[in-house]
Amino acid sequence: MATSKTPAAKKKTVTKATQTIKKPIKNMTPKYEEAFFVDSSKAVWNYSLFSDEDIRNFQNGTLYNAYTKFGNHQLEVLNTAGFYFAVWAPNATAISVIGDFNGWNPAAHPLFVRQDSSGIWEGFIPHLQKGEAYKYRIIGYKGIELDKGDPYANYWEVRPNTASIAWQLQAEWKDAGWMKKRKKHNALNAAWSVYEVHLASWMRPMKNNEDALNSYQQITERLVPYVKEMGFTHVELMPVMEHPFDGSWGYQGTGYFAPTSRFGTPEDFAAMVDAFHQNDIGVVLDWVPSHFPYDAHGLFMFDGTHTYEYADMRKGYHPDWNSYIFNYSRGEVKSFLISAARYWFDQFHIDGIRVDAVSSILRLDYSRKEGEWEPNAFGSNGNLEAIEFVKHLNETIYRDFPDVQTIAEEATDWPRISKPTNMGGLGFGMKWMMGWMHDTLDYFKIDPLYRSHHQNKFTFSMMYFYDENFMLPLSHDEVVHGKSPMIYKMPGDEWQKFANLRLLYAYMFTHPGGKLLFMGNEFGQTTEWNYKSELDWELLQFDCHKMMQQCVKDLCHLYKNEPALHELQFDSAGFEWIDLNHRNDCVMVYRRKGKKKKDDILVILNMTPVVRNNWKITVYGKPEWKEILNTDHKNYWGTGDVFNPEIAAELVDKKTGQYEINVHLPALAAVILK
Repeated sequence: MATSKTPAAKKKTVTKATQTIKKPIKNMTPKYEEAFFVDSSKAVWNYSLFSDEDIRNFQNGTLYNAYTKFGNHQLEVLNTAGFYFAVWAPNATAISVIGDFNGWNPAAHPLFVRQDSSGIWEGFIPHLQKGEAYKYRIIGYKGIELDKGDPYANYWEVRPNTASIAWQLQAEWKDAGWMKKRKKHNALNAAWSVYEVHLASWMRPMKNNEDALNSYQQITERLVPYVKEMGFTHVELMPVMEHPFDGSWGYQGTGYFAPTSRFGTPEDFAAMVDAFHQNDIGVVLDWVPSHFPYDAHGLFMFDGTHTYEYADMRKGYHPDWNSYIFNYSRGEVKSFLISAARYWFDQFHIDGIRVDAVSSILRLDYSRKEGEWEPNAFGSNGNLEAIEFVKHLNETIYRDFPDVQTIAEEATDWPRISKPTNMGGLGFGMKWMMGWMHDTLDYFKIDPLYRSHHQNKFTFSMMYFYDENFMLPLSHDEVVHGKSPMIYKMPGDEWQKFANLRLLYAYMFTHPGGKLLFMGNEFGQTTEWNYKSELDWELLQFDCHKMMQQCVKDLCHLYKNEPALHELQFDSAGFEWIDLNHRNDCVMVYRRKGKKKKDDILVILNMTPVVRNNWKITVYGKPEWKEILNTDHKNYWGTGDVFNPEIAAELVDKKTGQYEINVHLPALAAVILK
């Protein structure tokens, strides 16, 4: 894209001081004690926030708060307000700050290169005002001229403009209560029912106008109470980091430290996170360290060379996404990426990140044919420096923010994704269970009359469940690109489709592990997700959709309120198959166990459209059981004809505490007992 200019912004004249100061001055922030000399007669003062230790850490990949040094920072130097700028461009021969404030004149405000071979250019521009649009004019390798946005900027112009904005985040937080107790809410033994949201298309001011967007404030007013009422414990936002192209859904980002300006300011975004927290809802952000686009103002060929990406395109280019891969072997890039993740925890109080496309980070042969990749030093397909980067990332986040989670979207059988690094793992807290998602959807697509032949596909997940800390995802990826919405993946007539989907959701919410449900799935959206539009909220005028929503709401609250469904969800002691011996009838029974026996839950799934009265189940413990959820209830658009007001129990073996209980099973339904 062309260099962005903002004609509407006021152009400001920078006053040049005339007196040369020959005494050391200190940064206004007390923790930086390095002294520097400035010449106040210059338009840009030679000033730095970096210590020698900062430089070493940056080069070693261990400067975890690089955002406090790089980018733009509003400071006071010699009692003069202005902005300090710092950018890494090791192969540049000259860099200047250009913008409306100097008529985009590259001669007006040149930066100084540090004399330590760090490749960092910096300087303080006095009198520069907050809100000014700017870019870096870079004279790079072989004299190429480039206009680049600031990789560390925390605010950008609204697309299609592409300039960074001089800004100082000044958020007011009121979530102290949440921050104090969130360790309990974000623990692995807590309920994790995640509502995945694309902010632009969840709800719009005008349904079919892709340029009409709600502000962060308007989204907050609508989304926060909705998520709370539905009973979801967390919300996951598809990438909110600044990105130029709406059609990338945020996965082709250019602003790794900036909430997108589509919906407002960084402060507005912070207020939204704050509102979620005040309503006891955690916030997870989708984060993309796997690739970046080739937009002219972005990271690609930043100083005329492959600064952020691998130079070898067998490692540096993603054929699937037509984008570029970070050079994980470079310390400066690792400092950038770990800081980019840490920034959101530090500055925006987020509760977790879902790391996108981890498989593509780990594997040299990802989406490449033989001959298109080169094995590592050991002859295998692992990207060794990328593996170390991922471990380093997780270790740093959990060290600095022990009450959050990192979640991997990893679609292969790479081992120990969610195991600690000191146990040979990659250190994530959880991993998306893609195998469960594929097997479950394949099973439910089958005509119920033939499901008896595919029971192994349904039960296979528990064969490997405890290999990782799994989250069960029914995400945006399952309702786009011709895959059809969830409701139309189900077989049968309209009633059977809704019954099957309620049954699937009941299975999901009672299966061990965290849960993730994409927006619209909760009420049976009838079209594929379209980022240009909004959800089909008008469907809620119809009982089948409104009552589907009620079913999901009750499942969310059940999962959250019943300890047996979450407190041992990653412990083999928390699950037991009770009956898999009725394959021909397609009835499966399992028990979810809590730390206390009185909390145990019995789940009975009838996978066929056949009512089964007086179904016998052998259980151990106490004879008293009650029905606490039935997906065939009239409140859920079920028949309401088959239910269990009282459950008869007969003692079989007093010594072992074995009972036989008698249950009525509705067609295509889940019955949950306690």
